[in-house]
Amino acid sequence: MTATAALAVLDRDGLDALVAALMAQGRTVVGPTVRDGAIVLSELTSADALPYGWGVELDAGRYRLVPRADGAAFAHSAGPQSWKTYLHPARERLWSADRTPEGRVVFTEHEAEPPSYAFLGVRPCDLRAIAIQDRVLTGGRYEDSGYGERRGRALLIAAECTEPGATCFCVSAGGGPAADPGYDLALTEVVDGDGHRFLVRAGSTEGARLLEQVPHRTADLVTEATARASVDAARDRMGRTLPATDLRALLSGSADAARWTEVAERCLTCGNCTMVCPTCFCTTTEEVTDLTGDHTERWQRWDSCFDLDFSYLHGGPVRASAGSRYRQWLTHKLSTWHDQFGSSGCVGCGRCIAWCPAGIDITEEVAALAAEHRTETD
Repeated sequence: MTATAALAVLDRDGLDALVAALMAQGRTVVGPTVRDGAIVLSELTSADALPYGWGVELDAGRYRLVPRADGAAFAHSAGPQSWKTYLHPARERLWSADRTPEGRVVFTEHEAEPPSYAFLGVRPCDLRAIAIQDRVLTGGRYEDSGYGERRGRALLIAAECTEPGATCFCVSAGGGPAADPGYDLALTEVVDGDGHRFLVRAGSTEGARLLEQVPHRTADLVTEATARASVDAARDRMGRTLPATDLRALLSGSADAARWTEVAERCLTCGNCTMVCPTCFCTTTEEVTDLTGDHTERWQRWDSCFDLDFSYLHGGPVRASAGSRYRQWLTHKLSTWHDQFGSSGCVGCGRCIAWCPAGIDITEEVAALAAEHRTETD
């Protein structure tokens, strides 16, 4: 944890007051809650909707809610959704066109007022994912203006990780359970004999102003020490790890590895890994016309490099096999992403492992590629 501002402590009532203060600002508060057998992201009207007393059991292709005796709200790993759902929505209307009675065609750009979001409970891995998407979607020559507007109006309240899951590997992906800069407020949950509370620090002027509006007290040494120790301990309890090697060089030099054929025998090319990934950003566009032919709309929607038509050129797809499509995804994520955006595209959240119906594990696949490479070079 960084000590960029004075530390404060909120109790559960203070957390509820925080949600109320955000709503009073006209913000749409989004955070984790329990629904349909999972911890999902949804609009909150009270902190009571947070998943108090719930955790998760994870493994490759497996996700299960489990009750917790301590009543913690943020002691769970990343769920099936990421904040990408709100900042870079799955479907977005770009423009519409109408034919007038005189036969002219009038185009109308879609300029809906973006919501003013407050994201409560942003995991450190997801905080890093948002920073990556910022570079991808607003850092180049061709900015995604819709993303930029939504991101510019969003307030981020991070929840540091004290309970990593069996599919988490953020440390070996270059991150960790502590929140990097980029948040407005950061919470660290503490549940012990002294009660249930949240150590809070502000990371922006707006976050500091918000904290002043809710009941809080100055942090005591016990709460601060317990919070720091919990985050430090989480760093040593990751359920997975990537090999300690130059992944960028490994993937770029493994185009002909036999492992791609092996993984293709299990991969369903369903695209689940790209849908749940907090950094995957690929989209396509489609036109939708009404039955009269007088009105049409262009929509942007998520696409996936696992889609057979994703690489379609005249005559057929460039990547027709499952192995070539999995290779494209993994090589881009861990290697060529550096060339485009200056960093890896993986934050180690483990969603692609838990939500793969075939149980394919990215850390296992990279380890196998590393082992194959060592065998060939020995």
